[in-house]
Amino acid sequence: QDFKDLRALCLSQGMLFEDATFPAHVSSIGPTLLPQEKLWQIQWKRPTELQRNPHLIMDGVSRFDIMQGEIGDCWMLAALGSLTLRKQFLENVLPKDQGFQDDYAGIFHFRFWQYGEWVDVVIDDRLPLLNGRYLSVHPRTSNEFWPSLLEKAYAKLRGSYQNLNGGYLSDALVDFTGGVQVQFSLKDPPPDLEEILKAADKSRCLMGCSTSGQASRNIELRNGIVQGHAYTVTGAVKIPYKNGWKHIIRIWNPWGHGEWKGPWSDDSPQWDRVEPKYREALLRNKDDGEFWMSCKNFQEQFSWLYICNNTP
Repeated sequence: QDFKDLRALCLSQGMLFEDATFPAHVSSIGPTLLPQEKLWQIQWKRPTELQRNPHLIMDGVSRFDIMQGEIGDCWMLAALGSLTLRKQFLENVLPKDQGFQDDYAGIFHFRFWQYGEWVDVVIDDRLPLLNGRYLSVHPRTSNEFWPSLLEKAYAKLRGSYQNLNGGYLSDALVDFTGGVQVQFSLKDPPPDLEEILKAADKSRCLMGCSTSGQASRNIELRNGIVQGHAYTVTGAVKIPYKNGWKHIIRIWNPWGHGEWKGPWSDDSPQWDRVEPKYREALLRNKDDGEFWMSCKNFQEQFSWLYICNNTP
């Protein structure tokens, strides 16, 4: 499907695009994502029907725009959260020649790396809702739709929304970059893990991590960490602490809420011993799913670390 040709055709005929190859139908959701009776209650609505003034992007693209919906695609959203930090990769996946303001015809496109080439995926902008709630990613800012539309394009690439329900963070990192990925088991980590994290952050790599456990159950431990869940690593720094240095790691939960409650978390006393200039630069005390933790706690709580870049 050629995005420019299809959009031009829709504009000349004064109609909104309807994608016959990924229709607003149960087949695009998948047969077992939801109980049968719920599947038939799904309604498909365009952002223009949901909001008076929808935008593809508002004030730039950020991981905080993303809030996971009913689909268990944290593995993909954790990769997407990392992608938002790396603008050179992001502009490839999310082309700038589209929006709700100019030449809007209900059609959008996104690019993913598949089997050695970039594939352009065209979609219409009808999004699935169940009882008035987004089945897919819901926008944190009510009228910003890039996460929901990108997720729909990725679901089309994979055959259905159901096929996003569980997957590998490492696959999504490669699909968004065409890069090379490496995995480290945190049960048996390399001795220089702290330096690897810091170097990867400095080299502008995409990074994610995951906890062990069953993804279908999503059990949240008392310390705030969710089992069987994927997260984004959004920073790794070394800061002066007490009389030495401390390696700390910043992690983001694609749910958009739910944070670690242990040492170096938002309210923890460790921050009182950090110089104000570092504290102000690093600490965002909000329930936005993002938190800091020590390298030691990171190794204890997470099972895998994933690092991806466009060269080894």
